[in-house]
Amino acid sequence: MGGGGGGSAWETVIGLETHVQLRTNSKMFCGCSAAFGAAPNTNVCPVCLGLPGALPVPNEQAIRLAVRAALALSCTVHPKSVFARKNYFYPDLPKGYQISQFDQPLATDGSLAFLSPDRGVVTVSIVRLHVEEDAGKSLHDRFPKQTAVDLNRCGVPLIEIVTGPDLRSPPEARAYLLTLKQVLEYAGVSDCDMEKGSLRVDANVSVRRWGETALGTKVEVKNINSFAYVEKALTVERDRQIALLEAGGTVVQQTMLYDAKENAVRPQRSKEESHDYRYFPDPDLPPLVLSTELVAEQQATLPELPARKRERFVAQYALSQQDASVLTASRAVADYYEAVVHAGADAKVAANWVMGEVLADAKAHSDQLRTSPGALAQLIGLVRGGTLSHQAAKRVFGEVAERGGDPRNVAEALGLVQVADAGVLAGWVSDVLASQPQEVARYRGGETKLMQFFVGQVMKASRGKADPKLAQRVLEEKLAS
Repeated sequence: MGGGGGGSAWETVIGLETHVQLRTNSKMFCGCSAAFGAAPNTNVCPVCLGLPGALPVPNEQAIRLAVRAALALSCTVHPKSVFARKNYFYPDLPKGYQISQFDQPLATDGSLAFLSPDRGVVTVSIVRLHVEEDAGKSLHDRFPKQTAVDLNRCGVPLIEIVTGPDLRSPPEARAYLLTLKQVLEYAGVSDCDMEKGSLRVDANVSVRRWGETALGTKVEVKNINSFAYVEKALTVERDRQIALLEAGGTVVQQTMLYDAKENAVRPQRSKEESHDYRYFPDPDLPPLVLSTELVAEQQATLPELPARKRERFVAQYALSQQDASVLTASRAVADYYEAVVHAGADAKVAANWVMGEVLADAKAHSDQLRTSPGALAQLIGLVRGGTLSHQAAKRVFGEVAERGGDPRNVAEALGLVQVADAGVLAGWVSDVLASQPQEVARYRGGETKLMQFFVGQVMKASRGKADPKLAQRVLEEKLAS
């Protein structure tokens, strides 16, 4: 579990700060669109550009979503919180300050349990969750030797979720983030798309000798923009600190930027570090006072969260933990699976279909669940009733996903319906037995394992249309007489 270098003599301590974009149409303090992908500097107005005299007005939907996120993470939501100005100077921050929250945040004292690859179920403390606006984006690759600034992101609503120093390895940090993403997606708070910048992570990392209780000097790692990079960046920084300490050096408190191309961390230029943000309450915004109704309403609209749903699936549908995890990974798949069961399919068989064919088809078609739950339940019923073999059903599924239609009609059109008429089967069985006199004699002489051979011959004679179970029953009758 320890680090690289001299390795396991060291324990890694990690805390994460995650910035999550809230799913709103407009920005935090103005009416501009918060949509991703618009042409640079088109979703802007006097408020988010920080022009003199423009006044911010909080976005009510953003506040509702922030409260819902806090409740999903078991936080205490405070009836009164305060917007503060965080002052720093940077080209992508037109006002010269960012509106955030400081000593009186929206929510505190939450927790999130997740499955650690090293330690089983671990519960991380959520120290605080607060609302803030995003800054713009500096682009260093648009024009040679120049930095371009796009202010479309300026003022986009975010929540910042800060954990305690409770994580103990880079893989654990990644597992926590994937669980956090899942909870926020279930709650409908954010789409958590790292590619679009709607989930960003900064990490505090320190190391200490095993058995020590005091925390080592922490280093902040910024600029991490994918779940895989979280693990890589933290591993690089942990190994750097261990090597430094083992060589007799000391760790300096600083901010490092992760460079994914080089898989390396490097110190942020010191002028960009500002230890003194001179926080003070924003004079343009009154304290944020939440009614008990608003909080209660968000509590009531919280869906069943992944951990609870997983437990219920295991209990209600007799699934393994592993299968329940796969089926509850996304809310859409979990709802789809339950709809298939409610439409009459056997829970275990439905689970296998959803985890197999359905998810494979969705993966190939940008996560669209293309077959209705009712159609899949009907298809499962056709297999159970002996109308279709499992192989044939897979072909019908592909066809229904691609072109729609009723599974039974599709199966008939493809000529896949099994013949389950004993009279028709008897004809094929008689033909087979008549053409295999030696095998019939051997079977009657006690070589009962020849039954599979006869079934195979009947399937061949019927070009795959015979119901194999019924064929075996008819064969047994005829061979016994």
